[in-house]
Amino acid sequence: MSMGRRTMNGRFAGKCAIVTGGSSGIGLAVVEELCAEGAAVVFTCLEEREGREVERRLRQSGLRAHYVQGDMGDEAFCRRCVAEAAAAMGAVHYLVNNAFSFVGRGLEAGADDWARSYGVGPIGYARMAQHCAPHMQSAGGGAIVNVSSISAHIAQPQRWTYNSAKGAVHAMTKCQALDLAPYGIRVNSVSPGWIWTRETDRSAGLDGGGRDKWEPIWGAFHMLARCGEPAECAGPILFLLSDDASFVTGADLPVDGGYLALGPEGLGRHTVNVGSE
Repeated sequence: MSMGRRTMNGRFAGKCAIVTGGSSGIGLAVVEELCAEGAAVVFTCLEEREGREVERRLRQSGLRAHYVQGDMGDEAFCRRCVAEAAAAMGAVHYLVNNAFSFVGRGLEAGADDWARSYGVGPIGYARMAQHCAPHMQSAGGGAIVNVSSISAHIAQPQRWTYNSAKGAVHAMTKCQALDLAPYGIRVNSVSPGWIWTRETDRSAGLDGGGRDKWEPIWGAFHMLARCGEPAECAGPILFLLSDDASFVTGADLPVDGGYLALGPEGLGRHTVNVGSE
C-alpha cells in the first residue's frame, strides 16, 4: 500500500477473493490491499517458498490469506484451486486473473512457446472463470478482473506470442461479461503500462543500468513521464471488484500513465504553464 492511496477499511469484509500470481508484482499488491480492506484471499504462485513466505507475513499481520501452490496452465490445478478456496473461505465472490507467462517470441516462436503463452494466459483465465462462476452465482453474484496489458492494443517487436495472448484476454473479457451478466457476475479488464515489477527490474539490469538508467527512457512512453508501481494497479483493480463499479462490465481500464493515448510526437520538448494567459 503506497503512492498515497488510502485504504478503505472493511470495503470487502466478509468476502472471499482468488488472486492468481499473487506472490509478487501486481498480484501481490492486489492480495495485500484486498486483505487490508477485509477480504479473505486465496492466492497462487509457482514458487512454493515464495508463496509460503507471503502467506506467513500476511497472517502474522492478522490478515486472512491462504496460499495454494500450482501452475495455472494445469486444468486440474485450476479446478482444485477454486474448490480449495471455496472450502477454506466458505464462498468465492471475486477473481483476479493475473498470473501470465511472459513468453516474448516472434518469427522464431515454436509450438511450446505458443502453448505456454496461451495455456497459462487466456486459457488459464477462462478455466478459472468457469470454475468460479457457479460459486459466485451461489453467493448472489461476483466480479472478475482480468489483467491484460497495453501489449493487447499495440504492436511491439518480437512479441507475437505475448501480445496476441494478451489480445485474446481483451476480447475474451467482453464475451465473459456478456455471458455471465445474467448470473450477476461482472467481468472487466485492466491494461497496465510499464510497471516496476520483478520482470521489469530484470530487464533493466541486463546491461547493468538498472532503474536509474531505464526509468527516464521507459517513462518517456507515458504522459506522466514515469513508470508505474504495482500498488497503482491494485487500486483500479479493487475499484472494478467493488460495488462502486456495480454498473461497469465488459470494460477495459488502461492503467498506463497515458501510454495508449500518447501519439507519435511523444512527450515533446515544450511545457505548458497551467493557468497562464
